[in-house]
Amino acid sequence: MHGFDHQLLEVNGITLSLYSAGPAQGAPVWLLHGFPECWYSWRHQVAPLLAAGYRVFLPEMRGYGQTSAPREPEAYALFTIGDDIRAAWDALGQQQVALIAHDWGAPVAWQLALREPQRVQALVAMAVPYGGRPKLPATTIMRKLYAERFNYILYFQDIGVAEAEMDADIDRTLRLMLHSLSGAVAKDFFVQEKPVNARLLDGLQASAELPAWCEPQAFAQYRATFAGRGFYGALNWYRNFERNWAQSEGLAEAKVEQPALFLLGDKDPVGTLEAYTLQQMPHWVPRLEQHLIADCGHWLQSEQAEVVNKHLLGFLARHYPA
Repeated sequence: MHGFDHQLLEVNGITLSLYSAGPAQGAPVWLLHGFPECWYSWRHQVAPLLAAGYRVFLPEMRGYGQTSAPREPEAYALFTIGDDIRAAWDALGQQQVALIAHDWGAPVAWQLALREPQRVQALVAMAVPYGGRPKLPATTIMRKLYAERFNYILYFQDIGVAEAEMDADIDRTLRLMLHSLSGAVAKDFFVQEKPVNARLLDGLQASAELPAWCEPQAFAQYRATFAGRGFYGALNWYRNFERNWAQSEGLAEAKVEQPALFLLGDKDPVGTLEAYTLQQMPHWVPRLEQHLIADCGHWLQSEQAEVVNKHLLGFLARHYPA
């Protein structure tokens, strides 16, 4: 793995931990990780991007690793997290960037593309699509649909409940989630039917060994991201659906006009959960290219790194050359 530069930037009222690598003159590409992962989840993408001449930037997102993790849930509104990245671009003097984002990183990337149409030249989103601003906050809709069934996002709303379960054994939590959202299980295994009073990890599975795509060195980085702090910062991202919806009113009619690539694993349960959004996405992202990755769960950039990298490099070469 290529050596990284590391810096701590004071931006937007927090300390942002940022790893970077590649030629100083290379076109900047930012890789935004999701939940419950870390900057190191992009390890398989770094070398190919460097070989293509890009300079890569891998932040530890707000609430993760060495980046600040405020206690207040409202500190994790989507616009606020996006402003962390915008402020970093300002601090580094970057006027044009490309974004590659997975899971929760994807909504950050989508809204940055809407808010910074000149600066964000191209974006790649994995797992989480964009279908415009919903008519109601997602949690409002979920409370009606899941009144008598377990839903992990609703479970995350009560401060301290999910933290107590997940923090009790960080290794176990990570192993269960990495396996149960991967292509090694049935597509919708993670969102299996459970009673409303169930817990997140009830019914999930972990293999005796780490997945082949998550080598011990990588798992150690995942573990270090949450060790000593736990998951409260990461969980606070889920506690802002109503706030995010209210703050996005001014973007209700905006479309993502930049070239955009969307990748989804064929066994990712998000494909089921976001079926309607996937149908709507071409309307809201007119310059969209999308691919379904075979034999792949939620962790695309790790599970099918070679296929993902081929799509990434081809897309960037066409729309954001180094």
